[in-house]
Amino acid sequence: MVKNIAQIETEMTDPTYEAVALHELYIWQRKMQEQPSLLNQVTRKMQVKVNNLIPEKVHQVVTAAIKQMIRATLFGAQIITFKPVLSHTLRLKEIKALERIAFYKKLGAAEGGVTGAGGILLGLADFPLLLGLKLKLLFDLAAAYGYATNDYRERVYLLYIFQLAFSSQEHRRQIYLKMENWTEKRKTLPDDMHQFDWRSLQQEYRDYIDLAKMAQLIPIIGAPVGAVVNYRLLNKLGVTAMNAYRMRWQEEKIAADKLISPPES
Repeated sequence: MVKNIAQIETEMTDPTYEAVALHELYIWQRKMQEQPSLLNQVTRKMQVKVNNLIPEKVHQVVTAAIKQMIRATLFGAQIITFKPVLSHTLRLKEIKALERIAFYKKLGAAEGGVTGAGGILLGLADFPLLLGLKLKLLFDLAAAYGYATNDYRERVYLLYIFQLAFSSQEHRRQIYLKMENWTEKRKTLPDDMHQFDWRSLQQEYRDYIDLAKMAQLIPIIGAPVGAVVNYRLLNKLGVTAMNAYRMRWQEEKIAADKLISPPES
């Protein structure tokens, strides 16, 4: 749960807002670390069986396509992202973040409605269009929290956030562990982004959105389904990103406090 912009601007001082945000972060962290439910486990086993039936060459083609699509968006979005917001409180950072999330939710809903109304061909075009909106939203949120994405390790963090939002619970737990204590974890990343696990990303993402997006291809109901699904997917990504950056903000704040606190005698 994340408060809206009006509540942040009118109801909360910075210390109060930080306390509420950290409470929401704690709840989110607990959720990220939950064990998969029985339903999650059954669903995951079915998805694995389906994936095993698909020829390896098909997996390779799909993985390569998604990899190139994401890489193109990652480097393209870098050009048009606003400069990182510096020296602002968490409350002001999140006012900016919520503004960007609201903008992309409306844009995604409009795009989903148009492509959903256009039948199968336009419905298929929704996949790369929506993917581009999601990645652009992540770039804007990184900037809102003060992080410059010219460093490829920041873009890896964006891909981790992406997977947190659109993966099975088991995979989500694994990704979350990679993001804890990110200041230290980022030092262990390979120098080449090609070494990123693109195969897992494409399978998890495809499995997560398949059922929701397939309904968008159905005549008559495609437009409203596309609008609602895109709106919810972008909202989910936005909330996930906000909590991921809250986690970094808290870790960095604790580290800074230790540096300025005098040693105990």
